[in-house]
Formats: sequence, structure tokens, C-alpha cells
Amino acid sequence: MKIVESWRKRAAQLNTEVYTLYLACKDPRTPWHAKLLATCVVVYAFSPIDLIPDFIPVLGYVDDLILIPLGVALVLKMSPQNVLMECRAKAQAAMSEGKPIRWMGAVIIISIWIFLATLGIIWGARFLNFMCGGGID
Repeated sequence: MKIVESWRKRAAQLNTEVYTLYLACKDPRTPWHAKLLATCVVVYAFSPIDLIPDFIPVLGYVDDLILIPLGVALVLKMSPQNVLMECRAKAQAAMSEGKPIRWMGAVIIISIWIFLATLGIIWGARFLNFMCGGGID
């Protein structure tokens, strides 16, 4: 049970760090390249859709266990420490009050995934039509 509690604590810390990155993205003192990577990490971390679905044994959690912490670590190295300290304090305060919910952000992320899935289906159908001798519409 100690291991499970340790993992829960680390997951909570990672959640706070991801929210810290979200706040750092909005800070004008954060360099553009750090903002770009932080935005990608935050969107991926908060996205309900994973690159590798969680139901796939072992591989399903690889992105959650490796990609997100790696992205967080890279952004933390790229960002000014004073900005990170301020954002981390704000994130810890927000997390202690309750997990911040950004419904509009969730709607935007889900909309982007739906758009990309639709685009993939359309392109896939056209490719199959082309490969089966249907030519180009």
C-alpha cells in the first residue's frame, strides 16, 4: 500500500506542475519556445484522448508515465525560475482549494480531437477510394 500512496502523491505533484505550466504559458516573461512546448504538454495532459489509449496493457500508461513528465521537465528547464516559483505558488493555492476546472478549454480540446478524427476519416476514405481504382473525385 505504501507504493500506491507514493504513486498518488507523485501524480498529485505532476498535476500541480502541469497546472504551473498552464499558468506559465499565460505569463509574458516566459520565452515563446517554452510557451509553445508548455502549451503542447498542457493540452496533451488535460486532453481526454491519449496518444496510446489507456486500455492497451502496459503501453496504455507509457505516455502518462514518460511523455508528460519528460515534457514537464523540459519546460521547467526552459522557463525562468522566478516565473516558475510564482506560478507554482499560484498552482498550489488553486489545487488546495480544489482542482481548477476549465470547461472552455476542455471543449476546445475535444473539438480539436473531433476535427482531426473527422479529417483523418475523410482522408482515409479518399485514399482507399483512390487505391481501389476509383480515381480522384
